[in-house]
Amino acid sequence: MNWDQLVQGVELPFHPDLKVPALTEVLLPVPQPTPVADVAAAAHADVVTRLAGHVTPGMTVAVGGGSRGLTDRVSLLKGVISGLRALGAEPFVVPAMGSHGGATAEGQRAMLESLGMTEEAIGAEIRATMETIEVARTADGMPLYLDRHAASADRIFPVNRVKPHTCFKGPIESGCTKMAVVGFGKQPGAAQIHACGPVEMRNRILNGIEALRASGRILGGVASIESASGEVVKVQALTSADVGGDAERELTEYSRALVPALPVPQIDVLIIDKGGKDISGTTMDPNVTGRFWVHGLADLEEPDVSTIVLLDITPISGGNVLGIGFADFIPSSIATQIDWKKTYINCFTAGIAGVRRSRMPMVLPSDDDCIKAALSMCGRAFDQPKRVVRIESTLHLTRCWVSDALLGELPAGATIVE
Repeated sequence: MNWDQLVQGVELPFHPDLKVPALTEVLLPVPQPTPVADVAAAAHADVVTRLAGHVTPGMTVAVGGGSRGLTDRVSLLKGVISGLRALGAEPFVVPAMGSHGGATAEGQRAMLESLGMTEEAIGAEIRATMETIEVARTADGMPLYLDRHAASADRIFPVNRVKPHTCFKGPIESGCTKMAVVGFGKQPGAAQIHACGPVEMRNRILNGIEALRASGRILGGVASIESASGEVVKVQALTSADVGGDAERELTEYSRALVPALPVPQIDVLIIDKGGKDISGTTMDPNVTGRFWVHGLADLEEPDVSTIVLLDITPISGGNVLGIGFADFIPSSIATQIDWKKTYINCFTAGIAGVRRSRMPMVLPSDDDCIKAALSMCGRAFDQPKRVVRIESTLHLTRCWVSDALLGELPAGATIVE
């Protein structure tokens, strides 16, 4: 569909006196833990220290490479691989990303490479396939899958950022456990976890990691945690007992405290410059916007956002816009980039979490039209002050731009940029 032709020339009924408010840049007060100085060195050292005695010479290890937006992802993988080799293992990398990349081996390899994870950069072979093998079952009979290359290895080793999930709440959300149970399981592994509601999803992931651990296939993993500014502030190697255990649960709690927050609890119009799969699996992180839109999972009470405008998607997304439904307005420039095949495969894999999130927002000719539409339809009259916040993305939220109506409500420690 040619969205540009469809919407160009459409006469939009904006009030003639509607004005787009001027915005003031604000630096937000965010926790700033000390960043890890050398991510590769930290990963190498912690793998060697914590996994000593768990690796036998010649052990083949399938290391998980993910599609999420991790800071220093190449350095992290490189350090993990060199650390495993120092212990005598023979590591290689597999794309551990469920159905991402259009659910094809070529698409998943291309996604890793687009994120900088080439064989040359990470110093290891990448083996990509969508073929899966059932390797275990949970106590209640749910099958657990690994991709064929991972299943042929002696052990698997997820490497992932720990953070709150976008579809469920639990003691462990996104991290090494989810990559092991979902990412390594490719499309069938991801589909059976996401097919259910948020409570069952949590339970299946927790039961799944127990069964995988009991199968003896997990060597351990490496978890990273990022600050709101996008710096890696923790790198921790995990043993098999730690993956899904107390150590990963503690990391999950620590990561919750670092989730960036919007500056005020009530917002009329939230403008997001860009979204994408490298920003959040749902294009925009609901832990930031407050919109989860999954049956059985409540939205956040705060922030309470009336309308959302999304202005662009990242090239790395490859047209996959699961989560586009969180936006109320998008310009035609986004609509023309959407790859519905990739998006719908991801949506079907996401199950109930993909239903509302995959709906098409209102498509308008330009960025300016989208912003004016949001101002017109946010619940305030054209002549009332609007509570507007603009952010670059939901990933690293250290600054924003706000309308005059919000300048008196900024959080303590916020700094207005003159």
